[in-house]
Amino acid sequence: MADFRKWFPVLAVASLMFGAAASANAQPAFSCSTNAGVPPIVRAEGLTELVGDLILNCTGGVPTAAGAAVPQVNFQIFLNTNVTSRLLSDPWSEALLMIDEPNGAANSAGNLRYCTTLGGCTMTGVGTAGGVNYLAGDSRNTNPANVFQGRQAGANQIVWLGVPIDPPGTTATRIVRITNVRANANQLGVSSTLIPTQIVMFVSATSTTSIPINNPQQTVAFIQPGMTFSTRTLSSANYLQCVSNNSSAATSSSSAMTSTRHILRFTEGFASAFKKRVNGLEGNADTNVAPIDQNTPNNNFFTESGFYNANVVSAGNNTGGLTTNIASAGLASQGTRLMARFTNVPAGVVLYASVYGVTSSSTPALTGAAVASNSALRLVSTDASGSGSFSAVSATNSSSESSLAIASAPISLSNGAGTAVWEVVVANPFQVQDFEVAVSVAYVANTSNNLPGLGTASVAGSFAPLSTVTTASTSNLQPRFADTSSARTLFNVNACSTNILFPFLTNQVGFDSGIAIANTSTDPFGTAPQAGPCKLNYYGETTGGGAAPAAQTSAVVPSGRTLTATLSSGGNYGIAATPGFQGYVIAQCNFQYGHGFAYISDVGANRIAEAYLALVMDAALSTRTLVFSETLGH
Repeated sequence: MADFRKWFPVLAVASLMFGAAASANAQPAFSCSTNAGVPPIVRAEGLTELVGDLILNCTGGVPTAAGAAVPQVNFQIFLNTNVTSRLLSDPWSEALLMIDEPNGAANSAGNLRYCTTLGGCTMTGVGTAGGVNYLAGDSRNTNPANVFQGRQAGANQIVWLGVPIDPPGTTATRIVRITNVRANANQLGVSSTLIPTQIVMFVSATSTTSIPINNPQQTVAFIQPGMTFSTRTLSSANYLQCVSNNSSAATSSSSAMTSTRHILRFTEGFASAFKKRVNGLEGNADTNVAPIDQNTPNNNFFTESGFYNANVVSAGNNTGGLTTNIASAGLASQGTRLMARFTNVPAGVVLYASVYGVTSSSTPALTGAAVASNSALRLVSTDASGSGSFSAVSATNSSSESSLAIASAPISLSNGAGTAVWEVVVANPFQVQDFEVAVSVAYVANTSNNLPGLGTASVAGSFAPLSTVTTASTSNLQPRFADTSSARTLFNVNACSTNILFPFLTNQVGFDSGIAIANTSTDPFGTAPQAGPCKLNYYGETTGGGAAPAAQTSAVVPSGRTLTATLSSGGNYGIAATPGFQGYVIAQCNFQYGHGFAYISDVGANRIAEAYLALVMDAALSTRTLVFSETLGH
């Protein structure tokens, strides 16, 4: 009995030990679960689209003992497309990993503290519930790092090495956020089914011990077309070679224009497809707004920039071990840019673009012309791809249309090709918007030199800048886009012409015929004078059943002059004789107001003569006199 009593203390100690062991065994293991919040819609044309943040909520485990080194973890993400976050210094990326949701404040880094050792920072355990205080610091970690810079590990991979993660135990949650990840959406394309194409992110975490991650695969974006492009014509899209249009502006960019005909419309594929560069003060489209920090995690800023904190250097924080341009991480190089590319513009034509946006009705008719204080767009100077820092193009003149003055500037053309680029400076992320701009045409009619040239001008609309760089780059082109545009007709320059039919002419069996073609574009009604040659086309035969004469073209018939000729002897303006011809003639004259007269008589016109007015074969023009009166026809 006495021996049995001796075992009581031993059994009590054993019971406590096993109880403590059971308690320790009941401590949940350290693990993380992921979510991507609400994945954004991104543009199918985009090569550097910002995807949604990935968030790991980590719980359990035993906080690191006081004085012991906090375990380091390697985090790595993989996308199902190329990662295109800017490389601040190859291979170091602008993509960031944050612990416990630090955030900045105006003109300071707030509690954002960057790890200044590329490749990992050390941290010391405190041994208390919740572990290290990543936001405010603690007795053993005065200024613990909570922001870590990623490293490009492959075309579709980013890794963060040596990130100290202190298990928080059961009373707290450790939050790990991965942000500023850009992706090549164009590489995946648009789904042909009702389910949109998805950008998927995979995440892994490796350390000295296993770190289970629930749902390591998350959808971080959906892909949709970002824009549709169309043209609208306020009046006719056809110009006549012989009628000048905004002629003074064709020779002087400071001369005002009397009309504009063309509207280019860029329509968002979804709300928030068009974005300004970064948050900032608005109100003057002429000014490049100084960027304002976007340094609060878990905010959707609806701009081209991501998480952006210019105030990296602050009290208790330094950048000695970071890439020198870490303060630009997340900052886009420009807002959404909309580009019009013009091709096949006829020689002699000058194009002007509105420097601000315009609005039009469904008619269509121009309903508004913005100014610097209220425009959502600004014409900017760029290279041929649409890239370059914000540089507003100064208006040189204006075009009057619908009692509105449209501030305009010339579009530089080379061999009939050129570009105009507008940057979005104001956008509403909760509306699908139309962004419209005006294009004016100017030229001086000079038909004797075939100016303007005849032909069809085309335009293609797209995002800008355009690029073929589809992987991460140190180039400061965020965003950049693939060219998915197609050209469409903008306007035509047509020849001024009159087609005149002489139904019967003969120079056989003792008869001869004569014709007269009058260029009546000189008149007392203010009609612009026109000039051009006439091509005579012969249909019939010559004496004895021979072939009809070949077509011949006269010299230029000036305005107010008349071409006259006989079949037997020819005539003025270089018309050669066509003896023995009998049949009909179609004259194609390069002026609008041509009228013909013909006569047939015996040779010498001694006994028989007959005359008629030639038939104009074209659709009727509107009356030149603008007077209503009795009309006597034939």
